[in-house]
Amino acid sequence: MGSRMGIAVTEYAPDRVVGTMPVAGNRQPYGLLHGGANAVLAEQLGSIAAALHAGADRIAVGLELSCTHHRAATEGTVTGVATPLHRGGATATFEIVITDERGKRTCSARLTCVLRDKPPAN
Repeated sequence: MGSRMGIAVTEYAPDRVVGTMPVAGNRQPYGLLHGGANAVLAEQLGSIAAALHAGADRIAVGLELSCTHHRAATEGTVTGVATPLHRGGATATFEIVITDERGKRTCSARLTCVLRDKPPAN
């Protein structure tokens, strides 16, 4: 889904995952960046961060996502930065801050993932 939305991950490390997404192609009928597009960006970045924490033998599955939309983005590119709030053995929670090209916060999101053993290959 990330590729359909134009999301590009530009940085990934255990403590920080960064990605960008164009506003064009992701607008709602009023010309504003769709709130669901913010949610997709947040979940994409937070899930990558959780997977990095989980390690190669485990998987991270989204459990809860919440998004607060602070201001509208109408053009350009938005940038999301995921940082850890909690990294445990069973769950991991990340804050994802989305900003516009002026550095203004457009959305604050929080993603919690459950961490599980990787299922056996079929």
